Amino acid sequence: MAYFLWGVSSSAYQIEGGWNVDGKGPSVWDTFTQRPGSGIPEDGVGNIACDSYNRLDEDLYMLRAMNVKSYRFSLSWSRIFPNGRRASLNQKGVDYYNRLINGLLALKITPMVTIYHWDLPQALQDEGGWEKAEMIDIFNDYCDFCFATFGDRVKFWMTMNDPQGIAWLGYGTGKIPPNIKKPGTAPYQVAHNLIKAHATAYHTYDDKYRSSQKGVVSIALNAEWVEPKDITVPREITAADRAMQFQVGWFAHPIFKNGDYPEAMKAQVLVKSELQGLSESRLPSFTEEEKNLIKGTADMFCVNHYTTRIVTHITGDITTASYQNDWDYSEEEIVDQPTTPIGFTRAVSFGIRRLLNWIKEEYGDPDIYVTENSVSTPRDWAWDEIDRVFFHKTYIDEALKAYELDGVKVKGYATYLMDSFQFLYGYIFGFGLHHVDFNNPNRPRSPKFSAHAYYNIVKNNAHIITIIRKVHIT
Repeated sequence: MAYFLWGVSSSAYQIEGGWNVDGKGPSVWDTFTQRPGSGIPEDGVGNIACDSYNRLDEDLYMLRAMNVKSYRFSLSWSRIFPNGRRASLNQKGVDYYNRLINGLLALKITPMVTIYHWDLPQALQDEGGWEKAEMIDIFNDYCDFCFATFGDRVKFWMTMNDPQGIAWLGYGTGKIPPNIKKPGTAPYQVAHNLIKAHATAYHTYDDKYRSSQKGVVSIALNAEWVEPKDITVPREITAADRAMQFQVGWFAHPIFKNGDYPEAMKAQVLVKSELQGLSESRLPSFTEEEKNLIKGTADMFCVNHYTTRIVTHITGDITTASYQNDWDYSEEEIVDQPTTPIGFTRAVSFGIRRLLNWIKEEYGDPDIYVTENSVSTPRDWAWDEIDRVFFHKTYIDEALKAYELDGVKVKGYATYLMDSFQFLYGYIFGFGLHHVDFNNPNRPRSPKFSAHAYYNIVKNNAHIITIIRKVHIT
């Protein structure tokens, strides 16, 4: 990728709709949102969402108008393999993604493809989902098919999105599908399988496709920055590092460093497990062979980032086994930074620069792509865009400082293309550059002021942000 990839992003369940048409099978998100009492605001579901499955030309029109260099989207596993396995191949699903990829290339837009973005086929969850080691080979076969089918045109792959969210929110707190609440053990076992699944798929690409397709493969990790409560207290600094290791290092340390979990994390969970009377750590161990398989299985660092928080050392509860109780730190907001409609997610622009520098130092100076970054605004504020424009201006300015002043190899940046189904928040917030009228069956898209601002950022490569400089921020 020789030039900076200014882009926009989305994911399948959030925008596609068409949940049961043309042979698509149900995903865990279909099952969850359609169940009474899901807790999604206004009983929101992704059955139609932005209707992108039926409105591909409209999406391509938006992308062309934005003049972006990349578009990050995900493949719906159950649209391609309705029951999760190759034998159930749905050609109409493949055809949809072929049209999307070909349409992007015709516009000279780089497809950045996430193979799995939280929407596991329900049929695989019925077999035990990511708690089962059998998922590693099942996922690898799905990835193998995607590489073989789309890899002649797709050169930028992410095996999965935010595995930490899958492991903790899906199997620890149970807030997202599959809504399992085993906070002390399941998140660690699920993460173990996800890491091995990613690494296996990476080697499949290496062994079968890299020489001919010449693409790159990584994994998209969510990474919020944290600051110690008191920088003069060593225990607080250690707690802040521990927070980064538990949230980011859980996956990044094995993949980018030595094939194994961070030492701080291993020690922490072992001590807690011993205090709970267990004979071994609740954090599984990798064999030496597995460490060698996992180490180095990413060609770049793909990061989703939204906020920064303050961390304080605490002594967590030991009577209840839990990933969160293992942390021995608490988090709080940085109260002098702008609030957003989503609690505990303030707009803290300086954090992205510090995070990018930390990734550089911690993981060997990799190429870094910011694959998600945006801010929520209430749906009724669709046209009051000062907050979003200010967010993009300040965050991009800080990323630019990391690139130009600190020598961080930032290679791309993406924000949300349009408002969409925001998982646990349904449709009550807008995250995108384009407003979507979800009350209109035609789902019309309209560019917000932030779309015009971002267009100028892209046009001027962030150096001369003329439209933003005309905006008076009060």
